Amino acid sequence: MLYQIHEFQRALLNPLTVWADAASKAFSNPFSPLAHFPLSKRVSANLELIYRLGKEYEKPEFGIDTVKSQGREVSVVQEIVESRPFCKLLHFRKMIPAETRPLKPQPKVLVFAPLSGHHSTLLRDTVRTLLQDHEVYVTDWVDARMVALSEGPFHLDDYVHYCIDFIRLLGPDLHLLSVCQPTVPVLAAVSLMATEQDPALPKSMTMMGGPIDPRESPTEVNALAAKKPLNWFKHNVIYSVPHTYPGYLRKVYPGFLQHIGFVSMNPDRHVQSHYDFYLHLLEGDGDSAENHRRFYDEYNAVLDMPAEYYLDTIKTVFQEHLLPKGKWKVRGKLVKPADIKTVALLTIEGELDDISGPGQTRAAHTLCSGIPKSNKQDFLAPECGHYGIFSGRRWREMIYPKLTEFIRDHA
Repeated sequence: MLYQIHEFQRALLNPLTVWADAASKAFSNPFSPLAHFPLSKRVSANLELIYRLGKEYEKPEFGIDTVKSQGREVSVVQEIVESRPFCKLLHFRKMIPAETRPLKPQPKVLVFAPLSGHHSTLLRDTVRTLLQDHEVYVTDWVDARMVALSEGPFHLDDYVHYCIDFIRLLGPDLHLLSVCQPTVPVLAAVSLMATEQDPALPKSMTMMGGPIDPRESPTEVNALAAKKPLNWFKHNVIYSVPHTYPGYLRKVYPGFLQHIGFVSMNPDRHVQSHYDFYLHLLEGDGDSAENHRRFYDEYNAVLDMPAEYYLDTIKTVFQEHLLPKGKWKVRGKLVKPADIKTVALLTIEGELDDISGPGQTRAAHTLCSGIPKSNKQDFLAPECGHYGIFSGRRWREMIYPKLTEFIRDHA
């Protein structure tokens, strides 16, 4: 019933948030007479804070319309290459007018976005930066509450085979980039392809901040998953989608519960951030206030995960550690990373990562013993947290140059 209670509460709050939004604008718009009353800025700031704390956050857009590539500004169009019930494969195509000089061929990169609560747009900065020098594809995972029950379940094994299918579709001249959670299924996919000597094997795979072996530098996230039995997760965080969505009756790990978990990891930071936002509004610091809006428009937009996939991940990755133990079977086939010999490997971790601790991703080097040392690289980004390895200044200035050089060297 928790999901239904949440929806009922959201329906009750909706009129308040709509009113707060309209009233806030009325007290801040210079053409409104209310904006010239004493304390109008304070009233407007309070109302906008109410609006943003109570509103429903929809999936944001990537919003990448242009990019500078090979010394010139080019238009970018987002298109769907492959559509599956639980995922859409997106391509960010650079549009070059016929009468102008075409771009030189660029390495093809498939970015595996996390299916762990946030939408793939969380990697907006990753994609925008990659587009400067690469042809970019991204997995855009579908909110499970929007997938009809008739489409069947979605397990971790299905995720692995989605990866294999997408790699085969775009390969073999392909480079993989997996961020956080997908490092595990992507490594499994490449391992299975290597065992079968699949001709579509990619040229390289880069893994960033993922739980290849969560026993290394365990974090609070790892500890929670390990100390609770699987049945606790089944009975406490899995709920049925309400009738108001296409996925009615599908079992999911709801996005709003995941969001509570995200916030509870650093509650003081979020409280301070909202207070700072309030002060920025009072001071008329529009740039800082807009930065806050952009960040929380993304951070507060969450999706439901299929229950089967979520529980499989808890059991396989965080409780039984089947991948590093060499015991993981996907649809009856043993995952053997040691069979990978021709795919170059780069692992990237953040020194201050509190979600996937340093060493968890680097464990891939030990598992992939068949890859020559000359084709392996590892980088620990100093003073860098989890989000900093794929977004922000450190990503653009410190990590991306190493990544693009690695891809170029193995293209």
